[in-house]
Amino acid sequence: MTFNDDSNISNSRVRRRGRTTGLAVGGGGIGVVAILLLSQLLGVDLSGILGGGAGGGAGGPAPEDSALSECQTGADANESVDCRMAGALLSLDDYWIEAAPAIGVEFREPDFVLFDGATTTACGNATSAVGPFYCPPDETIYIDTTFYDLLRERFGASGGPLAELYVVAHEYGHHIQQTAGFFEGTDRSDTGPGSDAIRLEVQADCFAGAWVRGASETEDESGTPYLDPVTPQQIQDALSAASAVGDDRIQESAGGGVNPETWTHGSSEQRQRWFMTGYDNGPAACDTFAVSADQL
Repeated sequence: MTFNDDSNISNSRVRRRGRTTGLAVGGGGIGVVAILLLSQLLGVDLSGILGGGAGGGAGGPAPEDSALSECQTGADANESVDCRMAGALLSLDDYWIEAAPAIGVEFREPDFVLFDGATTTACGNATSAVGPFYCPPDETIYIDTTFYDLLRERFGASGGPLAELYVVAHEYGHHIQQTAGFFEGTDRSDTGPGSDAIRLEVQADCFAGAWVRGASETEDESGTPYLDPVTPQQIQDALSAASAVGDDRIQESAGGGVNPETWTHGSSEQRQRWFMTGYDNGPAACDTFAVSADQL
């Protein structure tokens, strides 16, 4: 999915955060892969070993955030991954400001931070090793865009702009869940088939698919569409990204057996299927808590 060159993305809320010292484990490469794989294999979030607690990290005060002043138009978004993040947030805002109330959710905008290597959040300290994530207490999406290289190089995703935008839309889906109160009534520590953790993740995939279907109708303040219509190949790129982060795919890439009882995000098939459910039927079809475990 490509941006309309003439669309205005200059008012995006995405901020870039300078590197936080003293938090990174490896800063990338094998350190990133190791923590990701261990988290999936064990069915627990190992990011706690990287430092806990909210507030400033080791090495002094938290770095300041800066605006993406170089991101002005859709043409910039087509050339720069950071600007694609800026444009994606604006399109998602425009989509969900109407779609959220239609499913009974009061809409409010999330924040979005691009970071390098490590950062501090209201959920505690984090590094690139945890991958893109949404922090409910500060209602912020956090992404180190080097994750997209990992998707392609380590997990075999086909790449492409829509694969990157799918990741943003998935994390934005978690924000919709937060505003709807889903996090409060679920057991996110549970794992395995039918668990609340998997239901939350594939619902976010479903919300991402719903946005992709409507993304070309989202517009900037002057009425210019943010994005061009999606193509079949771009849909395949998004499905490839969804497949690459399936629990079974990650466990297989680690060289061990596939153990569904430790899953926290769903299989590759589940993630692709729920993405297409949202794409074909809209966000009202994304109630993953209303289906039985064998339908999940």
